[in-house]
Amino acid sequence: MKVELLPDERVDMLYNDDVHIIQSKSVFSFSLDAVLLANFAEPRKNGRGLTVDLGAGNGAVSLFMAHKVSGQIVGVEIQERLADMAQRSVMMNDLTDKIRIMNADMRDIFNDIRPGSADMVVSNPPYFSIDNEHTVMHENKHYAIARHELMADLDLVTYTAKKLLKNKAHFFMVHRPDRLFEILESLQKNHLSPKQIQFVYPKVGEPANIVLIDAIKDGKLTGAKILPPIVTHNLDDTYTDAVWSIYEGRQQHG
Repeated sequence: MKVELLPDERVDMLYNDDVHIIQSKSVFSFSLDAVLLANFAEPRKNGRGLTVDLGAGNGAVSLFMAHKVSGQIVGVEIQERLADMAQRSVMMNDLTDKIRIMNADMRDIFNDIRPGSADMVVSNPPYFSIDNEHTVMHENKHYAIARHELMADLDLVTYTAKKLLKNKAHFFMVHRPDRLFEILESLQKNHLSPKQIQFVYPKVGEPANIVLIDAIKDGKLTGAKILPPIVTHNLDDTYTDAVWSIYEGRQQHG
């Protein structure tokens, strides 16, 4: 379906051009993190239940997961402009019967989504705490809200995921390794037990800059796995074969 683009918008294509997504340098563009999360998140076998994408941005994760999720996807995005971009991308990809975008604060979604009804929750949340003295706030308000915990912090995201999920259902999140201990504490506080952790490295020999976490609601505290690492770039700054295969939709985690 054709949709109207605003002057600052463009359309990018992924998964061998099967997915079209509206991007904007002045508002929001998805990053590699979204692609990695969509690849990492794995629905239950034969699961046809609800998937909720918290902090959906321009809809990247929801769109990238549509091909492997049998049930409905609800993307929750607090910023009106980003939610509008996401909705138009859903229309462009003819996925209005599968993906619904809610322009809402995640605190207010339970009038519309029944607690304990989701088979899976995914989130690419704001990474940077506003209490961190080293945090430099982005001047663009859209990027500032997307990257900094101005509207939603880590505890709100994990609490909302817990409240949405069915018992023993999974929460998949991408975040920064330098907040790993905060993340684990927040998950445990909300009865979400990490089951798989995967670190992502920009290059061989460099510290990890992304962490992917799979946690289960009311699961046992034992049995966690550290998955093999992902390296995103070669020494010449090109993407590794592993990352290209993810961009093309050919690789699954683990």
